Amino acid sequence: MHAPPAFAVRLQVRIVNLARASALAATLICSLAVSAQQPPDPSRPSTTWGLGVGLGSKQKPYTGIDRDNEVLPLIEFENEYVHLLGPALDVKLPSLAISETQSLDFRIVARYAIFGGYEADDAPILAGMGERKDGFWAGARVKWKTSLVNVDAAWMHDVSGYSKGQRFGLGFDRNWRFGRHFMLSPRVVALWQDRKYNDYYFGVSPSEARPGRPAYQADSGFNAEAGLRSIYLIDRHNSLFLDVSVTSLSSEVKDSPLVDRSTENRVLFAYVYRF
Repeated sequence: MHAPPAFAVRLQVRIVNLARASALAATLICSLAVSAQQPPDPSRPSTTWGLGVGLGSKQKPYTGIDRDNEVLPLIEFENEYVHLLGPALDVKLPSLAISETQSLDFRIVARYAIFGGYEADDAPILAGMGERKDGFWAGARVKWKTSLVNVDAAWMHDVSGYSKGQRFGLGFDRNWRFGRHFMLSPRVVALWQDRKYNDYYFGVSPSEARPGRPAYQADSGFNAEAGLRSIYLIDRHNSLFLDVSVTSLSSEVKDSPLVDRSTENRVLFAYVYRF
């Protein structure tokens, strides 16, 4: 087979970088927008657009890997039926009001995951490993909103077929408002990752085994995350977001010969202008 022309290779790299940029934009807003909503305003239009810029930074647990940092543009669109953020889409289903202080919010969700995969040249320990891709995910989400705490459950499946894995998360969060402009939202999340997911990203096949990197097959496991969102509403249109989180990894991940950390951490910062 003939090697692809140089211009085709450059085009493919640009397309991949654009996809990663759009995905991080979605990750930034999806992580922050839920608790960034302002109090109901009858004069607020039913359809909103937002533009901004974001910075994402994550330390993956792979041995010797550098911190992954990205500065990217942000695009947001929302109406009463959908919430679209780059390649991230929420389809809003009818909600259920249980009482004046409790409700259930249902959604069908689709995401392009980012910060998950790697290439062989990302770190010395990964030399000779096959590429692990980020993948597209789809599933369902339900959030139980109460006056004391919000309970958020989400199940997702890798529909791209790369890992063919599944993930289920159960989280608890609460919003505290300080005046009309500032809000804090701490959270804790238990995240189950199945065997296919863990083995795809942290396993080592027999053909990839090397001295100092034995073959390894990962099983399913639970990660635990603690995080904090801080949101400053400058005015009706301008908002600043900061989200920090630390995840304690399951033993199935920590035991991988590719990993030398027991935790990973992430910082997200964004400025958004809503029209």
